[in-house]
Amino acid sequence: MLLFSMLILGAVIGFVGAGGAGVTIALLTAGFDVPIHTALAVALASMVFTMISGTISHFREGEVVLKTGAILGFGGVFGALIGAECAEFIPAALLSYLTGGMLLLSAIILYIKVYRESVLNKYLPPREEPLEGKKLYVYGIIFGFINGFLSGAFGIGAAAFIQLTLMVVFGVPILQSIGTCMMVVLPISMAGSVAYIFNGFLDFSIFIQTLAGLMVGAFIGAKFTHLAPRPFLKACIVLLPMTGALTILLK
Repeated sequence: MLLFSMLILGAVIGFVGAGGAGVTIALLTAGFDVPIHTALAVALASMVFTMISGTISHFREGEVVLKTGAILGFGGVFGALIGAECAEFIPAALLSYLTGGMLLLSAIILYIKVYRESVLNKYLPPREEPLEGKKLYVYGIIFGFINGFLSGAFGIGAAAFIQLTLMVVFGVPILQSIGTCMMVVLPISMAGSVAYIFNGFLDFSIFIQTLAGLMVGAFIGAKFTHLAPRPFLKACIVLLPMTGALTILLK
């Protein structure tokens, strides 16, 4: 049942084009009573493999800002390690609420970005020129650490936060922000999952079934993306993390 459920979820994620780490956590905890710490470990470990393929694809298309992504990823590694260590000491019930809250905030950011972009640009206008010099290194490590901490502590990809940071703080164009975001998430998810493994939270049986289902399902779902009406896709992009957040919070 777990493998079959992940096949369906993977198809939805592939169709929408979103990472779906938060929804994976929601399905594991609410659908299969997997402990929240184990669910976070499985979600982060699964992201490693999905981010590898995504990063390579965007890099070939020239949609990755290597220097900015590398600096953010470097800071994110330390943030993810510390975040995962902190999560070990957070009670399961509280961690579930915090994870659901972060996922809900991510859904709200996506909603504003998709449906209220003018409002977003008014209050958080994208930087017109790429950030360079010492500020790139200082801001990159600081913001990378913060986003890495969020991912490590709450098991989410933090893609919405990272993309917003790339555009507003570092001046990365929206198209390149997607590929660069995947590059940043890759080392963050690797570091976080390693920390969870050393803390004994990763269940390899659940991980293998989750990874296999998500990857096969995502491959199938991606075939239908171009067939869907754009308004429907935009709605799904927001509804997917929103559904995951509400599932975790209501449970």
